[in-house]
Amino acid sequence: MSTIPAAAPSEAGQTWAESPAGPAPDDGAPFNVPPGLDGNKARNALQFGTRPLKFMMRAREELGENFRLDLPIRNERFVVTSHPDHVRSLFTAKPELAPTMTGESPLRPILGPNSVLTSLGDRHMRQRKLLLPPFHGDAVRRYADMIGQVVDSEIDRWPVGKAFALAPRMQAITLDVIMSAIFGIEGRPQRGTPEEKLRTTVRRFLTWSAHPAWAAIELYNIGRTEPRGPMRSVVKSLDRAFYAVIHARRAVPEAERGADILSLLMAARDEDGQPMTDSDLRDELMALVLAGHETTANQLAWTFERLLRTPAAYDRLRTAVRSDDGGEAYIEATIHEGMRVRPVIPIVVRRVKVPWQFGEWRVGADTAMVISILLVHHREDVYPDPFEFRPERFLGVKPGTYTWIPFGGGIRRCLGAALAMAEQRVVLEAIARRTDLKPAGEDAEKDWQRNVTMIPRKGGRVILESRRSA
Repeated sequence: MSTIPAAAPSEAGQTWAESPAGPAPDDGAPFNVPPGLDGNKARNALQFGTRPLKFMMRAREELGENFRLDLPIRNERFVVTSHPDHVRSLFTAKPELAPTMTGESPLRPILGPNSVLTSLGDRHMRQRKLLLPPFHGDAVRRYADMIGQVVDSEIDRWPVGKAFALAPRMQAITLDVIMSAIFGIEGRPQRGTPEEKLRTTVRRFLTWSAHPAWAAIELYNIGRTEPRGPMRSVVKSLDRAFYAVIHARRAVPEAERGADILSLLMAARDEDGQPMTDSDLRDELMALVLAGHETTANQLAWTFERLLRTPAAYDRLRTAVRSDDGGEAYIEATIHEGMRVRPVIPIVVRRVKVPWQFGEWRVGADTAMVISILLVHHREDVYPDPFEFRPERFLGVKPGTYTWIPFGGGIRRCLGAALAMAEQRVVLEAIARRTDLKPAGEDAEKDWQRNVTMIPRKGGRVILESRRSA
């Protein structure tokens, strides 16, 4: 593994080696691409797409913080980096110089071209400006009481003394929260309504997509703009559910629709005064519902998977939340550490449109640059003993903009970050206050890639030893 020379200070008082990074002049200078992994390309690509944690750690051990990844399926070269200076250069670059590649990811056949996740340029900025207010400030604070009620009801249903997966239980909570924000529903949707059918369809989809066979289905659809094979049937099922909700809401007079996100989107007009089409609404809602709850649910499952295997941290958290001051600082630190060691989104990708310099390496225009969030979060020079679960490292320390990046960064930073953090605070506090848990097995759970998310392979299996009243 490459060594790290003299270091420069980060925002959090940590250090890393300074490294030249950013757009390079198109002066005809030769390109200098980092080395790639030896061995079978198909096997490397399969491990990259199914076991990202294992793959990234092996690649860094063999090649250092920058390396090349050749994918035979796309016949394209990816360059992976994990240096904070290179992260900064890509996150702060003008959008036209380093646009996101989300629209080329496995999300594209599912989300469509018109969502805030897959759109680019001016369209993306208009969507982001429209959607930011419902995910920030007073809007997020209004959700806190509802989140508390939902999590208490969920905890009351957990079986004592029996193993169960935490991720699906967390999905039930976060799905209710995001549907409240988007559709204006208080609590769980009423039976037989389009929203209730949508909730059922989304949960069924998440169950399907957690199956190992789904990875093969995604590989079959890489590079496609429309779904094919089994994915086509799955997306049609989701489409029927989303369009039913849209059509039901359109039947309500505009003055009676309320202040939820769907009503906000229906009232929006483009620069020509035209409203969003049903197809536009479908793409936007699909992105908000799927990305807005599934990531947070699995992040909570990952945090507890790590926490329960670190008894000192778990004991300190329970003691803190059951004390008079409520342990807010330690709750926040635990969330930050959970998102550091097991970020649900393990990579983000930018396609540089001009030659790019990162350290000693120089790549040409149209290169796919992968920022490995996993590797950034496991830098020894930023996080000593990076594989240890230590919430204390974030007590009194603000996470660095380019060294703690579970929500991405720049103009593509997750617009639901404030809501996700609020959900995690309420849920983590309630579970730690009301329950005593233990891991369901001795071995740590392996990671598994589902679409663009890294989830606990068994869903974060736990055993509820005891439960306190709400």
